[in-house]
Amino acid sequence: MSFKIIVLAKQVPDTRNVGKDAMKADGTVNRAALPAIFNPEDLNALEQALRLKDAYPGTTVTLLTMGPKRAAEIIREGLYRGADGGYLLTDRAFAGADTLATSYAIAMAIRKMKDYHLIICGRQAIDGDTAQVGPQVAEKLGLSQITYAEEIRQIKDGKITVKRRLERGVETVEAKLPTVITVNGSAPECRPRNAKYIQKYKHAKTITEKQDAAIDYTDLFSNRPYLDLQEWSVADVSADAAQCGLSGSPTKVKKIENVVFQAKESKTLEPTDYNIDELMKELIVNHTIG
Repeated sequence: MSFKIIVLAKQVPDTRNVGKDAMKADGTVNRAALPAIFNPEDLNALEQALRLKDAYPGTTVTLLTMGPKRAAEIIREGLYRGADGGYLLTDRAFAGADTLATSYAIAMAIRKMKDYHLIICGRQAIDGDTAQVGPQVAEKLGLSQITYAEEIRQIKDGKITVKRRLERGVETVEAKLPTVITVNGSAPECRPRNAKYIQKYKHAKTITEKQDAAIDYTDLFSNRPYLDLQEWSVADVSADAAQCGLSGSPTKVKKIENVVFQAKESKTLEPTDYNIDELMKELIVNHTIG
């Protein structure tokens, strides 16, 4: 028993380093001004996929990401940890996409991929914190979905069993395959890079990266087809350009701010009921709480 798993991953700006140049005039994120990292919860999702690969021999894990050409680095990071291949959705027409346009593009790419049993992604990306893309992809593909997953326990008789982490406890649920699963940050961390995989895939490149490279890798790629990372445009996935990028995005970001909390003054209170009561009143009056 083996499965074909698609992991949705995103290269995101490190929002811990938001500065004055983090936003463009059109309201989109200036990704060139921020360090790019693998979205943390997508790494949790990748680990769940790799555990299934370990448990069910013959299972394949394929990454799907959307972004500029540098986002191919996300696919390589997945390969270094045990994934089998990847697809990069990259096109100027995809730029500035909100969750609606992003999920549309991803769903169109998955339709082209066709053969899959399971789609896994992180609960949300740190550059948006909306937790919408996974569920929207499931809706567009007409698939069932399991959210807030913390552990994929087993797949048996065409059904997957998943433990979910909720605000007030946990629950175990089942769903028929194929399905979409979004994974919490409370799930196990992703395994580190594997030295053998780094050596195997360090030259893996998309067609654009090959064209930009100053070194001729023709013989290398001819002899090692697993180094070819697929690159798809809007036309390649038969998408409607009007539903992609800014034109397909009803969400408009007005402003991005880096808020730094600073203690201008402090108070030391004796731990009495009266002092605590007075502090609560003060916090309510100045709208810190309530």
